Amino acid sequence: MKAIVYERTGDASVLQLVDRPVPEPGPGEVLVRMAVSGVNPTDWKGRRQWPLPAGWQIPGQDGAGVVEAVGAGVDAQLIGERVWIWEAAWQRPWGTAAEYTVVPVRQAVRLGDASFDLGASLGIPFLTAHRCLTAGEYMPEKLHAGALGDHTVLVQGGAGAVGNAAIQLARWADACVIATVSSAEKAQLAAAAGADFVINYREQDVVEEVRKIAPDGVHTIVEVAATQNAAADAQLLRHGGAACVYADDGGDTVTLPIRPLMTHNARWQFVLVYTEPKAAKAQALADVAAAVAQGAVRVGEDAGLPLHRYPLARTVAAHEAVENGAVGKVLISTTDEQ
Repeated sequence: MKAIVYERTGDASVLQLVDRPVPEPGPGEVLVRMAVSGVNPTDWKGRRQWPLPAGWQIPGQDGAGVVEAVGAGVDAQLIGERVWIWEAAWQRPWGTAAEYTVVPVRQAVRLGDASFDLGASLGIPFLTAHRCLTAGEYMPEKLHAGALGDHTVLVQGGAGAVGNAAIQLARWADACVIATVSSAEKAQLAAAAGADFVINYREQDVVEEVRKIAPDGVHTIVEVAATQNAAADAQLLRHGGAACVYADDGGDTVTLPIRPLMTHNARWQFVLVYTEPKAAKAQALADVAAAVAQGAVRVGEDAGLPLHRYPLARTVAAHEAVENGAVGKVLISTTDEQ
């Protein structure tokens, strides 16, 4: 099989297209014939600094394909099922940037009739967004239609992959969604994703505009740039609200005003999907799968998430695109059969 492998950490040049034997699924595992691999920021960050568990690594946490074979203890009826994959390469060498991969069966979720493009876009962004929408003290543990019917959600950076996922999941759960963006073009993407209100933070005062919509503040903030937005976030949380930080925007510290946040019993929740509590992740998987089954989440330009496609042989360019801040979702086609 063709696979992208790197044997040392570094920039995208360490990625090599090689021939490898098709792996055999071990006990509790499934072999998936990949169709699409999704690229996330942690793919290039991990490539630069994470240790190699086997002395080599196939990158790619997310993807979608068809179950080709199963290991001992796995129901053979899964063979032929279309699935989406999450966290394939977390502390394991078998990522999704290959024609085949093996993952524990729980990391291959039935996709049904949804597209492989959608399946490859779900994992890290949607699980992260789910955690951000459910980690607050007064937020529900489970998302479904109506779960956020009386909530207002602020998505800082509504044109990013996690921002897009947060908007779509929050709208599915009937929240009022406010998104911030940095340009008119990104405003169109956030609106296409389903945001009720979009604020261009380069041209408008975010605190002033959000207060017009939610005078008492917002229930939760999905935060991509904590060091930049901390002061505004502190002013915008309502009593019991939570700012959920899922990304490092280049700074390594956040300064917070203690007394105002104490007064509101506010929470700052830091989110890394790989190490989040198991029960929370299990609930996220169930809820995201339900949203997919109900047709509540989408990808593509009309869903506010433009797709950028690369063949497997151009994985270097795909990684560089994400590292350079491509707007939308970068996908790698691992086969011509989709």
